Amino acid sequence: MEAAVSDVNEDPKILSGTELRLIMKDTDCSAFLGSVEAFQVMEKEVVAIIGPQSSGIAHMVSTIVNSLQVPLVSYAATDRTLSALQFPFFMRTTQSDSYQMAAIADLVHFYGWKEVIAIFLDDDYGRNGIVALAEELEKRKAKLSYKLPLPVEFEESKYVDLLNKTKSLGPRVYVVHVNLDPRLRIFKMAHKLQMMTYSYVWLATDWLSATLDSISPMEQSLLSVARGVVALRQHTPASTRKSSFTSRWKKMQKKGSAATGLNTYGQQAYDTVWVVAYAIDSFIKEFNNITFSFSDKLVNVNASKSLLGNLKVFSGGTDLLKKIAKTNFTGLSGQIEFNQDRNIIGGYYDVINIDNKAMHTVGYWSNNSGFSLVTPETHKGDQNGYFGADQKLKSITWPGGKTERPRGWVIADDERPLRIGVPNRVSFAEFVTKEKNTNKIQGYCIDVFLEARKLVPYHVPFIFKPFGNGQSNPSYDGLINMVAKDIFDAAIGDITVVANRMKLVDFSQPFAATGLAIVAPVNKSKPSTWVFLEPFTVEMWCVTGASFVVIGVVIWILERRVNDDFRGPPKRQLVTVFMFSFSTLFRTNRETTISPLGRMVMVVWLFLLMVVTASYTASLTSILTVQQLSSPITGVDSLVNNNWPIGYQVGSFAYAYLSENLHISRSRLKALGSPEEYERALRQGPSNGGVAAIVDELPYIELFLKNQDDFGIIGQQFTWGGWGFAFQRDSPLVVDISSAILRLSEKGELQKIHERWFCKTSCPEHKVHNNEPKKLRLISFWGLYLLCGGVSLTALLVFLLTIVRQFIRYKRRQMQQSSTSSISPSTGCSQHVLNFFDFIDEKEEAIKNLFKPCENSQPQASLGR
Repeated sequence: MEAAVSDVNEDPKILSGTELRLIMKDTDCSAFLGSVEAFQVMEKEVVAIIGPQSSGIAHMVSTIVNSLQVPLVSYAATDRTLSALQFPFFMRTTQSDSYQMAAIADLVHFYGWKEVIAIFLDDDYGRNGIVALAEELEKRKAKLSYKLPLPVEFEESKYVDLLNKTKSLGPRVYVVHVNLDPRLRIFKMAHKLQMMTYSYVWLATDWLSATLDSISPMEQSLLSVARGVVALRQHTPASTRKSSFTSRWKKMQKKGSAATGLNTYGQQAYDTVWVVAYAIDSFIKEFNNITFSFSDKLVNVNASKSLLGNLKVFSGGTDLLKKIAKTNFTGLSGQIEFNQDRNIIGGYYDVINIDNKAMHTVGYWSNNSGFSLVTPETHKGDQNGYFGADQKLKSITWPGGKTERPRGWVIADDERPLRIGVPNRVSFAEFVTKEKNTNKIQGYCIDVFLEARKLVPYHVPFIFKPFGNGQSNPSYDGLINMVAKDIFDAAIGDITVVANRMKLVDFSQPFAATGLAIVAPVNKSKPSTWVFLEPFTVEMWCVTGASFVVIGVVIWILERRVNDDFRGPPKRQLVTVFMFSFSTLFRTNRETTISPLGRMVMVVWLFLLMVVTASYTASLTSILTVQQLSSPITGVDSLVNNNWPIGYQVGSFAYAYLSENLHISRSRLKALGSPEEYERALRQGPSNGGVAAIVDELPYIELFLKNQDDFGIIGQQFTWGGWGFAFQRDSPLVVDISSAILRLSEKGELQKIHERWFCKTSCPEHKVHNNEPKKLRLISFWGLYLLCGGVSLTALLVFLLTIVRQFIRYKRRQMQQSSTSSISPSTGCSQHVLNFFDFIDEKEEAIKNLFKPCENSQPQASLGR
């Protein structure tokens, strides 16, 4: 700032000979001292205040300058809340933490991390900055899992204790937001606690880059403790003016007039002096003078004898503030221009990585374009947003010296293994239990988890902790609550995934399908003498029998005139009608069809017969091979609508489902703890203190029925779900275990594990009971019968029309012959009907011979004319 004042006063183009004077006050990082010294400065009728560096002190001083209407321009106070309307006279030439925290959140998102631990000073600067970070992380579907507020006064023991506690937490991504610290004490303590290894990620806001830019080359050895840290630095574009001033600064360091290196805040401090100088110059040119006046409010409080009595209000403060807001020039730190929030326009940061005792720029961040390998000014003016595919950074060296992206979290380590709750089952121990003699946890579910863990691409130390008293099955809802309350990290076992549990924990991909079903006593039905009639309903039998008769009559009518097999004495013809159609069923009929119409009807009839006989055979086979059982219970509706007692397994979710979802009275529900209790309760029945049925999950029922012949599953299962492993909310292990389970399923390993536990002799059968065999009904074949009937009726109509036509020709011929003789034909109606039936009974060949003389004589008659 002194260098800037010197340059301003030496520049004849500005202030027209008016000298700019700088009054220095050191607040010693104290808000109280800052307030007192602000009053002292105000007594000297200053027109603007530059600073302070601390956001906390800026809050206090902003309140003072508001009353006295003196613009306050800070080059280092980054707290975003200072831009509020509460502080209208506050302006800054540095970036707000809103941009910086957006850049940090983008960095977390860029590398795919989901949880972050924040280490920050417990003051306005630290707290408000972390609030901004949490908001930005939430926008990117990440979260701030833990906050570590540090005391403003450094106490190494407290700092070490806080850092050490975070080692037991899952996330390994740290964001450090503190004040400048030349000794890098945070990283020194982390190094001693072995927290600067590859499994950790350390991100720092621009305090670190400002610190490292300030220290002398002799102190660069400090960088070794911060190896692998990624930090931000406010971007200042390269320029001739910047290079010239940097060279000048180094000379000042050699002369001893500058004690530290030049960081971005130093460049912004230089530019801030010029901002104020340009504004004052414009103000003087427009208003010619600067005036102050006493405040009526201060006079009214009788402050003449106190420090406040000497304070005056800057009359042109509002106008000078407007001049500052309109400032637009290029300084050391880049383009100086303010937005409506009184912040400098920008939002650009360098991304730096510390390695080999040096800082390396690995990319740039812009609030417009995100991460890029080119400088932000290249993207200036691009307001189209940015996408993940466009983001690029150079290779980064992480703590531990590796360049591979750290996972960013540790689910467990050898010092704190994963605490896995396991249900200590008493019944159905094949699924999961603890052996009494060896205390070993084993079972089908345990083997699935162990095989899945082998496919997880990192080491997961764990310890099984039995849940339950070993006397009865534990409550699975209680086990889930233990996971939700952080007593267990996970729960492994035959845990059903249901809605109310998913509200508390996250479940893996189900490894076994399940659902509630009903098991009840069933009686074997006695063999029936008339079992061959069961495939068809009575209606179906009647229609089928009638069809045989109708088809026989139709074929007899169509074939009688042309086929000798269908002629003869009446008794023979009657037998032929019935035997022909029924013999087609066995393909043994001696008679063959000759007429085209008869053959057409036979084709359709044989197709219908083929479909019906095939269906009958399949149904009868099912009836004879599947054991038919009988039970008064038909399904879940019959259980709900009756008052029978119902059994359920201790600890199962079936109790809650039956009482809450199906609204079955709890007094009807009876807890059962073992397969032996299942069998005893079912055999006793509801009248003897037992139960009418048991509702349980399908895997348990199948295992129970493996050695039972007197019980069966009634109907179909009425809920659908699966067994999964439970983890704490947002546990990163959920995705990896789910992926492993899917891979096991694809390779057939899940089925092999199932067979290893449940198919040592034979696999459990799914015995389903149906109260009635499914009979074949007429509606299923109505289309075929309709087709067959339609074809038969059409054939009869064609046949009848042909006969009528022939009969008319025959009668005409007869009338012609009678006209040449003295015999008069009878014209009675009954006689015509008798003649028609006699005509029908004649063979087709005889009728054709009858018409031949007429056909031969017709040409002769024509010739005679």
